[in-house]
Amino acid sequence: MSSNFDTFFEKNGDLKEGVLSDKLWLKYLTQTDNVYVNAERLESMGSLSGKETLMYVMRTLDILDEIKERESLSADTFDAVRLTLMWSEVAKGGLEAERKEWIKKGYPLDIHNIASAEIYKDATGDSGLVYTLIKTHGVVGQSLRGEISFSGNKDLLGIKRDDLKVLLMALNECIIKAVSDNIWNRVKKSTESLIDGIVRGELKEYSPAHRLQKLLPGEIEFFDNDVKFFEKKIFPRFELWYFEAALSDFNMGQIRIILANILEVIDAQNDPVNHLNFKALADNLYYDYEGKKHINIYKKRIIEKYLLDASVQNVNINVKVRNGSAYVDFKFSRVCEKLIDFCVEAERSGLLTFEKSIIVLYDMFGFRRDAFDRLNNEDKYLRTMNDVSKSTKDSIIDYVAGDSVVDVGSGGGILLDKLEARFPDKKVIGTDISTNVIEALGQKKNREGHSWEVKVHNFVDKTLEPKAGSVIFSSILHEIYSYTENENGRFEIDSVKKALRNAYDSLDKGGRIIIRDGVKTEGSAVRKIRFKTAAGLDFFKNYMTDFKGLKDIPEDKKVTDIDEKNLTVTGDINFIREFLFTYTWGSESYAHEVQEQFGYFTLEEYKNFFKEMGAELVFAEQFLEPGYPDNLGKYLELLDEKGEITEYPESNCIIVAQKQ
Repeated sequence: MSSNFDTFFEKNGDLKEGVLSDKLWLKYLTQTDNVYVNAERLESMGSLSGKETLMYVMRTLDILDEIKERESLSADTFDAVRLTLMWSEVAKGGLEAERKEWIKKGYPLDIHNIASAEIYKDATGDSGLVYTLIKTHGVVGQSLRGEISFSGNKDLLGIKRDDLKVLLMALNECIIKAVSDNIWNRVKKSTESLIDGIVRGELKEYSPAHRLQKLLPGEIEFFDNDVKFFEKKIFPRFELWYFEAALSDFNMGQIRIILANILEVIDAQNDPVNHLNFKALADNLYYDYEGKKHINIYKKRIIEKYLLDASVQNVNINVKVRNGSAYVDFKFSRVCEKLIDFCVEAERSGLLTFEKSIIVLYDMFGFRRDAFDRLNNEDKYLRTMNDVSKSTKDSIIDYVAGDSVVDVGSGGGILLDKLEARFPDKKVIGTDISTNVIEALGQKKNREGHSWEVKVHNFVDKTLEPKAGSVIFSSILHEIYSYTENENGRFEIDSVKKALRNAYDSLDKGGRIIIRDGVKTEGSAVRKIRFKTAAGLDFFKNYMTDFKGLKDIPEDKKVTDIDEKNLTVTGDINFIREFLFTYTWGSESYAHEVQEQFGYFTLEEYKNFFKEMGAELVFAEQFLEPGYPDNLGKYLELLDEKGEITEYPESNCIIVAQKQ
């Protein structure tokens, strides 16, 4: 627990007797029915206690105590910073009557630094140093994030103190570090540089392009017209609050449409607006999934649909202007809210019927859904896939050749990270056909400081320029095979052949295609499954109905017998193996996995295809990933046609083909 918390509170969390008699700031923070939290900083929406602001202030005071010892702060500097920290968040507290009185006085409570400064002045009569520090509280951090211009710190230029740098560095370390040690470590040098300018009486602004990059670190690049839009219409007019928290999951085109709509509302009302506040939208867009905060992908998709077609009746942008601020959110129709609630609960339940219903409802409402998108199950799927396949994912890196390498279908970016670490001198490029994946990878790149690049690309449609030294298809060709629509529908081998031919044509001479994926079993042997529970047999029956792959096997050969009494099923080895490798992912991923055929080429068919194309086969081998039988053994036994326990068919293969 915080040492400063222990100063004011008993071990049971109650305030110590008499502690509020001379601590009005603490009264405002503790006696309040207002819960004001930045959702951006929460790990879980369900973790809200109502004491977040109070505990944040206590952390800032604890950090100040550490700085005092480390930097030997003078008593005067320490006292000024401590008093500033105590009062800087009070506008987030207070009882309803007090908050109404503050609003009546015109204090902008959502611009809490300004409002807190005025509340402090009312209480103390002080309009000097501490008042100025409260008024500019957090502005250094906002400037570094691009939310406001550096001129927002202009009031600090009037402070004449020999210890100004020490004071401001201590104050901002407390403010930022109390949010996150990592954030402070990342911005410490930039903070010091800005404070050095303040001490010299200088405030050098970011260029519009650089400020936009700071504002949206997840964006990879900006077009000139994007920069000019912000330079002319946004940056000169507004301070931005909770911008990244609310809008970082949207692309630049969508953000510009949102801002254009906001400007239209503001200009029509003709009221002065200096602040755009996106907190309501940021709070609205998050919810908990498996105990962790996630973007509400359902709301996001509905908003995306609206941004493409403003005539959509399910949602409208909601802009309220008050006290010089425009508060931005999206308002959903009642029917739409109910649909969102259903999708959230269906996702959490993991039941097969609900999983399939989500897809049906998505198609019905016409919301954007990428072909490979698993909604918020994507993270879990990627973690599971990485665990199951870790034994061979690393080994394919050994075959990389050339000065550049392309990871096709980069997913969560695991392979991109491995390639970057292994080949720091090579150009590493990630591709995916999913806009959501590329958006998430762009955010990951900027958040973690990676050098790899990402782009939306589909090898089924075209080659990739410039040419590459290596193209890796790691667990992605079976998805291309399963989801690509040809004239004969899905599950057509021509889609895989097109992707591989385009990849081959995208290689430099001596370049390599490296494949790690499922492999089909030769022949038409019979296999049996003996389930250990009736639930397993029910899962299999669902699979029989829903799986549309293996078009080359007659329907009556896929499953030849179901023995309900002994929980046993019999069928073609390839149908059985496809079921096994779907079953291992569990019910949550079923609605998506049942749409995929894991094995589409036998090993010999792979070899023949590359030989016909004129490629040199460097390596070709099939094998069984041990993770599959280890996991499935808890639920079933695999038998041969005589009913004897038998080995699993090979699950995967690695193919390395080199361009002559």
